[in-house]
Amino acid sequence: MPVRCAILDDYQNVFLKLADWSALTGKVDLQVFNAHLGAADKVIAALADFEIVVAMRERTAFPRAVIEALPKLKLLITTGLRNASIDVAAARARGVTVCGTGSFGNPTSGIAIALMLELTRHIGYENARLHSGAVWQSTIGPDLEGLTLGVLGLGKLGTRTAGVAKAFGMKVIAWSQNLTAEKCREVGVGYVGKDDLFRQSDFITIHVVLSPRSRGLVTAKELGLMKPSAYLINTSRGPIVEEAALLAALREKKIAGAGLDVFDVEPLPLDHPLRKMDNVVITPHLGYVSEQNYRAYFAGVVEDISTFLDGKPVRVIT
Repeated sequence: MPVRCAILDDYQNVFLKLADWSALTGKVDLQVFNAHLGAADKVIAALADFEIVVAMRERTAFPRAVIEALPKLKLLITTGLRNASIDVAAARARGVTVCGTGSFGNPTSGIAIALMLELTRHIGYENARLHSGAVWQSTIGPDLEGLTLGVLGLGKLGTRTAGVAKAFGMKVIAWSQNLTAEKCREVGVGYVGKDDLFRQSDFITIHVVLSPRSRGLVTAKELGLMKPSAYLINTSRGPIVEEAALLAALREKKIAGAGLDVFDVEPLPLDHPLRKMDNVVITPHLGYVSEQNYRAYFAGVVEDISTFLDGKPVRVIT
């Protein structure tokens, strides 16, 4: 008898289209949930009869209380190899295997640069104006060339973003808690202290992983060090920046604006003040949403299920 598998948060309805699922024919009964299930009680009610659950990144959380309320759950898969919304220890205690998938490239870097371009050159805004019947151009903005980009976190994504910024002719500086001057020299960017990163940069782009140490890393103090003409870009995770401090800085024009792909609560509530601010560009967490990345994710999901059913699970997260 086929095992039941739930695929969650397939907002674009592409999960079954971008991978070959034929290896699981007759073995797995798939059910796709295109809409977000919502609060924990609704997640528990919807998933009570499933042995396998596939989570799309961190869209649906699996804390201990949810995992312990799903008695049939045997395999929990996350797209990607890290998922802060899954209590892996609770899963292990319950005998639930947690597996991840591979990914493709660095799509987040493209979103970070795109947000910078929209804030400065207003491409999407002017496109909307022309489509709505406006006669011609109305905005003016700075070129990225010659401006300073401050990279908060010089790992894989930060390094890729720094490289693209240098191709635009930007000066790039970097800081993070574990970053060294030697690493900056290897990448070809300047090494500065935290305060100087915020003081000197025309753009700050965030590329650290959300952790207890990075949560609330950017506060009113750091935002207060920024130039009034500077912008904050966050494509990492919302809680790295103190939301109340950011909202205040934007309202009071202490910084020029922000480009945000991530938020404290996702999906972003319809009544959230960020939706009404004209000095903010917001996108619905598109950092990992690319066709190539989805193909890598979903092929990995098929492999994870197949190998688990064969008793030889791969990419087990411990």
